Amino acid sequence: MNHDLSRPVTGHVPVLRLGDVLLVTLQGDLHDSTAQQLQQDIGETVAGTGVSGLVIDISGVEIVDSFLGRVLAEIAAQASLLAARTVVAGMRPAVAITLVELGLTLPGLRTALSAEAAMDLLAGLDPASRSGGPRQESR
Repeated sequence: MNHDLSRPVTGHVPVLRLGDVLLVTLQGDLHDSTAQQLQQDIGETVAGTGVSGLVIDISGVEIVDSFLGRVLAEIAAQASLLAARTVVAGMRPAVAITLVELGLTLPGLRTALSAEAAMDLLAGLDPASRSGGPRQESR
């Protein structure tokens, strides 16, 4: 795998290119302005690099409100229009519960329990054979 270690930084959110995949790791609370800037920067980076996959690792996020849930869905939709598949990785049970309580089911958005499983999923491997396999929201 070709690892390009250049790290464009979006506000306080690093975006790392790993071969044909962008890895975005969210840590802590993401303020609204940072989330909007992240959405714009990811779109520009996907379009500019032609990557085919995007992994958004939210394992460091304690709380997802309706705004951030909508931003994640919009990032995935935007990436899809730019021919890149998106997988959200590392969702905590409390975050999943909150999203359901808010009525944000995020149809079509793929999830994986870990960033490694998300990378496997995008690579076409079968991450279900190991722990942390993929999940896909029913439509």
